[in-house]
Amino acid sequence: MSGAALGIEIVVVFFLALFLLHRYADFRKQQRMVLFGTLLAWYLCFLIVFILPLDISTVSTILMPAHTITPPPPWCTLFTTLTSENRTVPKVCYKPWSYIPDGIMPVFWRVVYWTSQCLTWLLLPFMQSYARSGGFSITGKIKTALIENAIYYGTYLLIFGSLLIYVAVHPQWYELQTIGITAANTWGLFLLVLLLGYGLVEIPRSYWNASRQGHLLIKTYFKAAKLMTEKADAEENLEDVMEEVRKVQESIKYNHPLRKYIDTILRKCPVEYQEKMGRNMDDYEDFDDKQNTYPSEKNLVKLHKQVIYAVQRHNRTHVQWQILLQQAMHLEDVAKNETSSAHQFVHSFPSTEPTSWLSPYTPTVEWYWECLLRQWFYRLLAVLLSLFSVGVVWSECTFFSTRPVLSLFAVFIQLAERDYNYLYIEMACFITIFFLCTCVYSTVFRIRVFNYYYLASHHQTDAYSLQFSGMLFCRLTPPLCLNFLGLIHMDSAISHQLKEQTAYTSIMGSMRVLSFIANGFYIYYPMLILLLCIATYFSLGTRCLNLLGFQQFVGDNEMTSDLIDEGKELIRREKRKRQRTEDGENRRREWKERYGNTREDTARNRNRNEAAEMTETNYSDTVKYSRTGRGTERDSIELLEDAEPLDFNAETLSDNPLEADSTRHVPGRYLSMSSSRSRIFDDV
Repeated sequence: MSGAALGIEIVVVFFLALFLLHRYADFRKQQRMVLFGTLLAWYLCFLIVFILPLDISTVSTILMPAHTITPPPPWCTLFTTLTSENRTVPKVCYKPWSYIPDGIMPVFWRVVYWTSQCLTWLLLPFMQSYARSGGFSITGKIKTALIENAIYYGTYLLIFGSLLIYVAVHPQWYELQTIGITAANTWGLFLLVLLLGYGLVEIPRSYWNASRQGHLLIKTYFKAAKLMTEKADAEENLEDVMEEVRKVQESIKYNHPLRKYIDTILRKCPVEYQEKMGRNMDDYEDFDDKQNTYPSEKNLVKLHKQVIYAVQRHNRTHVQWQILLQQAMHLEDVAKNETSSAHQFVHSFPSTEPTSWLSPYTPTVEWYWECLLRQWFYRLLAVLLSLFSVGVVWSECTFFSTRPVLSLFAVFIQLAERDYNYLYIEMACFITIFFLCTCVYSTVFRIRVFNYYYLASHHQTDAYSLQFSGMLFCRLTPPLCLNFLGLIHMDSAISHQLKEQTAYTSIMGSMRVLSFIANGFYIYYPMLILLLCIATYFSLGTRCLNLLGFQQFVGDNEMTSDLIDEGKELIRREKRKRQRTEDGENRRREWKERYGNTREDTARNRNRNEAAEMTETNYSDTVKYSRTGRGTERDSIELLEDAEPLDFNAETLSDNPLEADSTRHVPGRYLSMSSSRSRIFDDV
């Protein structure tokens, strides 16, 4: 079983990252480089989160007693108990089921950590600029990416030079690696506290609000009004960009050197615009540089970038509008069915989403879940998450205290150590760090920086946002894990306890090199989470954005009420449109079922009657000719022979005079094509 847990988690985490990437990215349209970079960044960050509990359960967490004669094996954690006579008695320890052999974890953490850091500080920024560039060649995109990141990389060189000067002045030159790690973790911790303070309050509150159907429906109306405004803006922007493309396409003819760039831009346009801007015969005229002014290649690169952005935004808003419309109609159906005495859920419109093996409820089961059980389940989940958030906030404010131990998570881990329960240690660590990561990562998925960064589900996220999220994950995950180790008193740089360190902490290095960070910033800065949680609870950030003119959902605001009414009217209008469409389809279906079958039966009867008449005619003709004598039979043979006349050929003469008189020719066949051209005028 040694190392099996590590291998299983590596595989499971890969499929988890692949599933999330498939939800947000479009595998068919996104560039392979973008997908690979984002998948690698997400995978490494999730891997750190899932493997860290195994590292914690593997190491020894309590010092060996000084009177121990026989040293325990390296995987053994020796626990002691006090008897009534104040004598220590060693307990027997067992090898944990998830034990990882020595030497594997340090190499594993070193590869994972430095790969993620190279991605977030070097490769992903370059790939981000490369994917966003509107260049038409690989060389042009690389040049644009280098120019955009010149200031970015110049700042790194300046910081690196400052660190070299610091190391040259101080004798601890071998700690340069630790200084770099500390600088990266300090930046990550600064952002981590902001995101964690928001997520600790917003996640429990979102589940509590999800249990309130009325509040959820009103907020959906508000989102519909905002999204319709954004959708109209995206359509207008797309029209403007397509008009610019049309002008450029008409000015540059087929034999112009820049025409290949125009063709590349046209392939990025929607299909309906490609058909409108299809090249006609005038496009094959030769161009004249003296008469027309043509855009430069730089302008075409800019136009190409605008086309990509406009099409992506238009498609995203269209898909989001359809999804939001479906959600609003479902919530209205829930509100109508809550008062139903039949206890059966009735949908206003049939669902357009494909059903899975989890979704096909019966109407009765769906009614009990949607109208009764869901809200209580969400309320219970919100209460549990709220208690967990309170425990995290308390532990963040008191984890520096080791005597007495005030951090709740440190108390739980120490209780598990006393009973030598490795499974409990792993589960407690995993649940705690998973909750912290959920609060931080969900905030990354929710935040939106205008239209530059936005993670949209249903395969609608652009390349820039995907890679930016990968950068944030790689910068937030290492300080998050160090903060968690501080909460459970496993980081000696913070707890100041002489304990055996985890392999992850050994890779991070000793933070005592920069004492003002280890003893000051890492201990007291996380306490700001309490202030951020209070500000998030009272929605101070939302109210400030609303005062600045950004439309936010604030219950006691006139603008919010107007947007709610507007959204309600938009949903009602879309429902009427869908109802008319459905009624038209029903009428066409009924007309086809009523009159389509009648027409088919009429045509079938007509064909049957015609076949019967032809059979009767053929039968009467046969009887008529069969009653005649030998001469009549000879006449019938002559008539039948006339149906297939042949060209005259002396070699084909026979005793039958009917065959000798057959001088007609096959229709469509010339006489000159007969096998014999002699005796052509014998019939004259």
